[in-house]
Amino acid sequence: MAHFAKLTKEGDKVLAVHVVGDKIITDEDGNERENKGQGFLEKTFGWPSHLWKQTSYNTHDGVHLLGGTPLRKNFAGLGMIYDSKKDVFYGSSPYPSWIFNEAKANWDPPTPLPAEVEGSCWKWDEGTLAWKLEALST
Repeated sequence: MAHFAKLTKEGDKVLAVHVVGDKIITDEDGNERENKGQGFLEKTFGWPSHLWKQTSYNTHDGVHLLGGTPLRKNFAGLGMIYDSKKDVFYGSSPYPSWIFNEAKANWDPPTPLPAEVEGSCWKWDEGTLAWKLEALST
């Protein structure tokens, strides 16, 4: 199954993600072809083919989780941003202080997350620009 992000008319935000069967996007040599999926989706939904971008469920932070080639750095989700110049999907910054990481097409905190402590829950505090340890409720 292949996934395709439906983009706004401006082409910069994800409106939805649709699944397309492998038979629809596979050519006679068994290779996936994005343009076949785009054409199918345009015909099915009437939304222009250039506003459909294939996205990989197994791609996150620029890495394909199954060892394949990462597609557009991240799996697209509702409301995510599509950067056509870089051909990547990414979410908005969770906090104003966080820094965009080009390699991952994702956001990093200005201070790395502390080492994992069993039973701990870290929360970012934008006011102090630091991680705070929160007690887990039982």
